[in-house]
Order: sequence, then C-alpha cells, then structure tokens
Amino acid sequence: MSEKNQNRTELEGTKRFSESLFWSLNRKYYEDIGIDAWQSGAVPHHLTSNSMVGLTYAKLIFSLLTDIGRKGNITEPVYILELGAGHGKLAYHVLVHLDRLIDESQRPMPPYCYILSDIVENNLEFFEQHHQLQPYLQSGKLDIAYFDAIESNVLDLRVSKKVIHPSSLNQPMIALANYFFDSLPIDVFLYRQGEVEECLVSVSTTEQIEDGKEPVQLEKLELNYNLVPLEKDRYEDAIINEIVNDYKSQVFNSFIFIPELSIKCIDNLKSLSQNGVIFLSMDKGFHEIHDLENTPAPKLVNHGSISLSVNYHALSSYCLKSNGTVMMPEASTFYLELACMMFVNDGEDYFETKATYQQVVNDFGPDDYNEFKGFFYKHIAQTNLQELFGFLRLSAYDSTIFIHILPRIKQLIKEVTFNERRRMHQTMNKVWANHYELDLKFDVALEIGGIMYDLGFYQEALNFYLKSSEIRGISAMGYYNLALCYYQLREDKYFSQTLIDAKSQFPDFEKYDQLLQLDLLA
Repeated sequence: MSEKNQNRTELEGTKRFSESLFWSLNRKYYEDIGIDAWQSGAVPHHLTSNSMVGLTYAKLIFSLLTDIGRKGNITEPVYILELGAGHGKLAYHVLVHLDRLIDESQRPMPPYCYILSDIVENNLEFFEQHHQLQPYLQSGKLDIAYFDAIESNVLDLRVSKKVIHPSSLNQPMIALANYFFDSLPIDVFLYRQGEVEECLVSVSTTEQIEDGKEPVQLEKLELNYNLVPLEKDRYEDAIINEIVNDYKSQVFNSFIFIPELSIKCIDNLKSLSQNGVIFLSMDKGFHEIHDLENTPAPKLVNHGSISLSVNYHALSSYCLKSNGTVMMPEASTFYLELACMMFVNDGEDYFETKATYQQVVNDFGPDDYNEFKGFFYKHIAQTNLQELFGFLRLSAYDSTIFIHILPRIKQLIKEVTFNERRRMHQTMNKVWANHYELDLKFDVALEIGGIMYDLGFYQEALNFYLKSSEIRGISAMGYYNLALCYYQLREDKYFSQTLIDAKSQFPDFEKYDQLLQLDLLA
C-alpha cells in the first residue's frame, strides 16, 4: 500500500488532484459516521444551516415560484432538490419560512416538492423518521431520494414513488448546493506569466497505519505537489477548456481550482428538465477575479471532513458561456458567497428573483449577518433584553443563537419589565417554531420551559416541559419541573400523581422531598 519514511506513510503516488485518494476517504468519512457527523458537533453546520439562511433561501425560492407562475404554468409542481442535505436542518428552516411566505401571499404560483437528497443511507433514514419532517412528508411538500451528484442521472423519490428521468420535467428544477461544491473533487492548475501547469498530487499521512488498513484521521493527511505543463486541452467539454485557457490572461501567479465535476453535476440536473435548472449555492469561495490572484497551493480545510474553497468565478463563467444568467454578490464577501446561477433560456425575465436577490444578498445577506454575529457575540455581556430580542429577530429566531445568549437572558430575566415579559413570551414561542431537533447535547424545550416558568407563564412552561419529556424522555428533574407547574396551576390531582410516578422511578432524587413540603391549600 505504502512507503514508510520515518513518521510519514505514503498512501498514494502522483495523480490528478480530482482523482486523489483523499476525496474517496472524505466520502467514506460521511458514509461511516452518518448523522453523528453533525449530532456530535464533529462537522459544523450552523454557519449555513441556520434560520436566517433558511429564510434567505425561502425568499429566493418564493420569488422563483412567483416568476415561474407569472409565465403561466401554475399546475405542475416545481421540484426543489437539496444536494447533500446531510442533517435536514436547512430544509426544515426553508420549509417553515417558505410556507409562511406562501400563506401570506395571494400570488398565483405552482406547487412545490422539496427533495432531501444524500449519498448516505443513514442520513436518508434519519429524514424518514424525524418527527418534525413528518407533516411535510405526508402533505407531499417533501420527499427523499438517494442522489450522487456526479454519477446519478435519475431521481427515485421514496415517498411519492415517482421517478424523475432525463427530460421528464416541464418546470425548471431548483437545486440548492449549500456547502456542497466545496466537497466535490476539483482539478488544480498553476498559472504563471501566461503559462499553465497542471498540479498533480501525492498523499501521505503521519497517522500510524497497520498494513492493509486505510487511514481514518483526515486531519493527518499531507499533500505533495508535482507540476506538469499543460500541452493540450484537458477536458472533453469545450467550454471548460475555454475557461482553463481564459485564466492565462486573467491571472499571473495563481493556483486555480477548476470544478469539472461540479459542472458535471450541473449538467446532470439540467438534463432532468426540458426547461433547465436554477442553482442557489452558498459556500466559502470567491467569484471576483482579483480574489483569485496570488492564491497559494491548496491546503485541506479539516472540520471533521475535508473541504476546499469554491471557484464561483469558474462556475459563473460556465453558466454565462452556456447562455445562462448569473447573480453574484455586488461587493466582495469576507467568507460566504451566495450565488444564483440560472441555466434557463429566459433567466433575464425573472424580475421578482432579481429584486429579491438584491434585497437578501446585496442589501444585507448571510455574509453580513455572519460578521455582525461575531461582533454581537463579543459584546453579549453588555447587552440588555431589548438588544437580545432584536438580535434574535435578526437571526429569524434561530435556536442556536438562543442557546448562545441564554446565560445572558437568565441574568436579565430577574428584573424584567411588563413589556419585556410579554415580548419574551412571544420571542420564546418563535424560537421554538424555528427549532429543529438535531443537537442531542442541548434541550431547547426544557430551557424555554424554564424561562416561561420564571416569567409566570405556568401553563406554557408545563407545555414545554411535556414536549421535552416527549422528545427526550422523562428524567428525575423533568418530573420535578412538571410537579412545580401543576402546583402553580393548582392542579392538585396531577401534582400528586406526578410525585408518585417520580418517586417510583427515581426514589433517590432528593428534591422530591421539597415538593412534599408544599402547602396544596395555599
């Protein structure tokens, strides 16, 4: 398998970057760990799967549906395919916000079906069983499919049993590539003074590996480069070759990523509809040529799995050279790009979508929000309740933000005013409405129940404690909280029965003795 050199083991000899072993190892990581990649926190997901991002996508999708409906076809459904959906959290946020936007609108638009797709069977099973996704699955607004972005050319929907073949759709498809392209294999070329060389790579690791075993610690992989002059066209696709050659005059000392397999994914999805595909894609990367100048050789970004920045400049070039329409941020972004690439014949006529993109990306978008969030986190200790409410509202009542600011809320709740009490009650209900159960380490229903109790909303507190018990199972402290609520509500029968059940299951829990001393006649 390998050649050992002191503390380093060579895993693979020189190959094209897109064919390197580390891509298959990266895929195997997701297949092996499944949904635990996100539940354990090994792979971060909040940056691009929060409620504010979901609202951003929902507004763009709503505008796309409006534009499609304005063109006359409001009977056939529009399929919205999320690629590499992973945990399903983004889909939930999108669906919650999109349904609200549609319910509040009187505009004629076609129905939709959102498809959660992935290559990991464990993730697909998680979607099928998740209690919060059931209403959408049952209504037909949500479906599930295995889909390999590079190899698949059909969509086999597991709930409706519909199979989408090439050219079987009349409506354009909408595809969400959210933190997706950064994990697809790419090729790398070095451009210097009008000359281009392909960057080949060999892979080694500092992990101690037994013979016949594969490496498992991706963070210990090391890349070694070998440059080979590019003497002829590298690809079968003439447009990609044209893009490769264009960079000779556009950059002068840069390693450039060429996303051939991302383009193959685009072409696969284009083929499913007679009217093309519209890509909404958010990721780390660059779309302006000056940001690609002087870029160094790629280094693997490891966050449990491996990813690389996305060359949105090349993807947008491919779209434009294919007679498509592109919307990219007007200003340089600091971290997150949100691209709209329309591989349709009439993209210039999507006026609602253009106006919405201006609002949710160029006026204030996820990249701006991410920078502001960092600033806000630094100053939480100095915030008051009104400022916390405002930030939660800006986040579209994101529950992860709520978890982050919860210690400050608990500090300030002791001196809450009447108006703040009402506003906090409203805010907590909105946080819950936008919460998706994924993180096993934190019980949002329990924490909201505690806040409702402290505010004197005892029935609401009871409801949240019951939700916590239903989702997470009952605990000794859970019984204690329920009993306190029944006591405050003067539900003496339920108070007594809850205490009996509690002492039966958790006889050594000392706090139950405090409940026995409460005066039920007070």
